[in-house]
Amino acid sequence: MAVRVNKDIKEYKENMFFGLTLRQFIFSVLGCAVALFLYFALKDKLGLEVATWVCVLGVAPFAALGFLRYNGMPAEQVFIAWLKTRWINPRKYLSQPSSCYYEVMAESIAMRQGSLSKRELKAIRRRDKRQAKGEARKRDSKLRRGGDSIDKDTEDY
Repeated sequence: MAVRVNKDIKEYKENMFFGLTLRQFIFSVLGCAVALFLYFALKDKLGLEVATWVCVLGVAPFAALGFLRYNGMPAEQVFIAWLKTRWINPRKYLSQPSSCYYEVMAESIAMRQGSLSKRELKAIRRRDKRQAKGEARKRDSKLRRGGDSIDKDTEDY
């Protein structure tokens, strides 16, 4: 005798009627009722074939509500989530490629292509010199304070 045990307790669902959960059973009964109503209401007006197709379309929402699950959510929660993301809080996601290399090297590329004026080139060179001097001053003051001094004994690993 084999006893079937679910690996995950969250996946366990008690089967109540004909091997269906209570939710599946209720929506199956509602779907059958809608199908019967549509069939008898439309059989004489539209014909047998069209009436049966309308019945199938009428039962589809009840089948979805009763049986479908997506990412652990029942169909109505999936529909509400879709409604929120699509209509209530829509966001446009634009994929704009960016090049980190180009952003860093934009000035150098512009200088090589000659698209900068002489005044702009001088301003860039002055700024670069100021930055280099500032970095050198910081390095010198750290060395004077003993901040980044290299100990010869700890250099060999």
